[in-house]
Amino acid sequence: MADPQYATLEAYDGVRFAWNVWPLSRIEANRMVIPLGLMVTPLKRTDSLTSLQYEPVRCRGCQGILNPYSQVDFASMIWLCPFCYNRNSFPPQYQGITEVQLPGELFQEAVSVEYVLQQPVRAPPSFILVLDLSQSMEALTEMKQSVKQMLQMLPEYCLVGLITFGAMVTVHELAASEIPRAYLFRGTKETTAQEVAKLLGLGLVQYKRQAGMPGPSGTPGIGRFLLPYSECDYTLESIIDDLQPDCQPSSRQQRLVRATGAAVGVGVGLMENCIPGTGGRLMVFTGGPCTTGPGAVVGLALEDSIRTHRDFEKSTGVKQFKKACQWYESLGRRMASTGHCLDVFACSLDQVGIAEMLDAVSVTGGVVVLAETFSHEIYRKSLARLFELDENGYLQMYFNATFDVIMSKDIRVSGTTGPVTSANNKSPLASEVELGVGGTTSWRLCAMSQATSLGMFFEVAASHGTVLEPGHILCLQFQTQYQHPSGQHRLRVTTVARPWAEPNAPEIASSFDQEAAAALLARQALFRCSQEDVFDVLRWIDRILIRVASKFGDFTKDNPASFRWPPSFTYLPDFLFHLRRSQFLQVFNNTPDETAFYRLTLEREGVQASMLMIQPTLTSFTFEGPPQPVLLDVASMRPDSILVLDTWFMLVVHYGKTIVEWRKAGYHLQPDQDAFRELLAAPVLEATQLLQGRMPVPKLLECDQGGSQARFLLAKLNPSATHQSDQGLTSEIIFTEDVSLNVFTQHLCRLAVQT
Repeated sequence: MADPQYATLEAYDGVRFAWNVWPLSRIEANRMVIPLGLMVTPLKRTDSLTSLQYEPVRCRGCQGILNPYSQVDFASMIWLCPFCYNRNSFPPQYQGITEVQLPGELFQEAVSVEYVLQQPVRAPPSFILVLDLSQSMEALTEMKQSVKQMLQMLPEYCLVGLITFGAMVTVHELAASEIPRAYLFRGTKETTAQEVAKLLGLGLVQYKRQAGMPGPSGTPGIGRFLLPYSECDYTLESIIDDLQPDCQPSSRQQRLVRATGAAVGVGVGLMENCIPGTGGRLMVFTGGPCTTGPGAVVGLALEDSIRTHRDFEKSTGVKQFKKACQWYESLGRRMASTGHCLDVFACSLDQVGIAEMLDAVSVTGGVVVLAETFSHEIYRKSLARLFELDENGYLQMYFNATFDVIMSKDIRVSGTTGPVTSANNKSPLASEVELGVGGTTSWRLCAMSQATSLGMFFEVAASHGTVLEPGHILCLQFQTQYQHPSGQHRLRVTTVARPWAEPNAPEIASSFDQEAAAALLARQALFRCSQEDVFDVLRWIDRILIRVASKFGDFTKDNPASFRWPPSFTYLPDFLFHLRRSQFLQVFNNTPDETAFYRLTLEREGVQASMLMIQPTLTSFTFEGPPQPVLLDVASMRPDSILVLDTWFMLVVHYGKTIVEWRKAGYHLQPDQDAFRELLAAPVLEATQLLQGRMPVPKLLECDQGGSQARFLLAKLNPSATHQSDQGLTSEIIFTEDVSLNVFTQHLCRLAVQT
């Protein structure tokens, strides 16, 4: 695979560059085909993280923060900013520093530091539960049990609220009283924040302050609809226990009336009025599609099927889809402006409308979990993992963050991909050419975790012929200010540097990180999918790969057999081959909801997780020795082996034909067959260990060679042997018309060497 030194650097600073040496020329940078970009995990738990209990020292010019790359004149107590080259004086509290007595941020290993800021927060994290009552009694009971278990995991200081919905939307008041009080909203109506405030008696509060700033004490709604869990646990659980399925006329020809969109709109309005600028999650638990009101994805009549990818291709039913998307896009913008996120837990055998909700969930950093029922292991474990506590007893989720990038004067930022919205910081360092969310050097993240990763794209501003000065390096600094679950405001600062090089210098090509480049290209492809047809995106990937091969390959013109890849590019064709075949771009046999879920997950994971999704790993277990990684190819299927396929979303344990026959014969039950018992147990244990730490929790599947479930493995393998090839007579084959990796590579070489 790629050079392991890049993974080592990522563990040190949380940053992975596609190119680790940049050309000091805009023209040469454009000729490199693959954009200058990087993957950054802002809150990654790195080996070099230093915690500081004081305010940072900023450059008065560019607002960059003092870091190990700053040049310090201890005699005059001046430091030189490595970004704008401005000279700055140290504050009075730094007067005692010397070359041997340095502050924490100046140590060479302190590339990542975290400042604990002295800014009080207005309220602890808030969680508003939005529960679907348009379900059977069995499904509703399972949902109530899981929600109550989740509440037991919440720290007692967290604020909680409750909204239920069926045909109507109900907001429950949690303040202790003899008679429970609730407020009803029509499920067919779009409700604004002002209407929510008026109907709930919160007053028409006009928040003119900037989003993210603390609000006034005594905000209406806190103490009535939002209370610390320790103060309302009995009332809340009593209300949940008393919930019954929504009373609706039963009909086998109609779906249940479900006003999901209206309920989310009311929840957004409640959060805007009660906790603006304070971290919060709107958690929707639903068991079916929205069938009425804003955000409806399908009609009530069962004869009207819910939209599919084929409908999008034929442009049928698109009007309803676009209308629902517009509704959720407007809600996403409102939530992003106040620092709140939307989570969706969809437990249904049918689609529920994740494709329509995608924009609202994506821009707010929310979580999507898809399962068949509320008792399913994936749903239960994912919900529990979301609320796991760290070693200090705090939730491992972070809220209401701002992400800023400070860069050298020779660089411009083109944009960012991930769960971000623009903070509209119109800086001259923002490129006019946008990739992702661009036009700014500052972004907002409503919710994030330690694994949340962003893809960033840059361009070189220096003109061709710029003289490279000795020791001249490019510097980037990432500043992430966020609300910690403890109530503190913290600022994570990561500063990285890479060397410049003259145009066409050989070290540029040798510094290429194939895995980071593939992850960035995948994000860029998904961004294009929102604006272009998938067919056009596939052609774009092909053109990228052909141009890279022509630029960096070693070959004789018009001689495909002479083509050779440089060592740093060897695996890039494999990565892009599997990307073209992945569920991110190939929507066949997937619903729009599943496609939206897959793409949402890829857009926020780091390089290692992205590579698993693009090109899964395959491990073979045999009697011949310890487990060994094998090629992701149909040739790796042997009757006497057990394979473990890791696609990130699913772990498949595949038993060969001979292993299946021995297991059916009961050989593993015989006392003298310890080796066979261990062979059967090892793959399952390996797969179980791989499940740990992933969110959402992957599905674990065990299947036999030749069985129906084996299709999940076959769909990911390179079809080097098919029903049309000679190898099919003696080995496992795949019935497909897809070309193999070998044929794909041959065509690539032929096109790359053409004159």
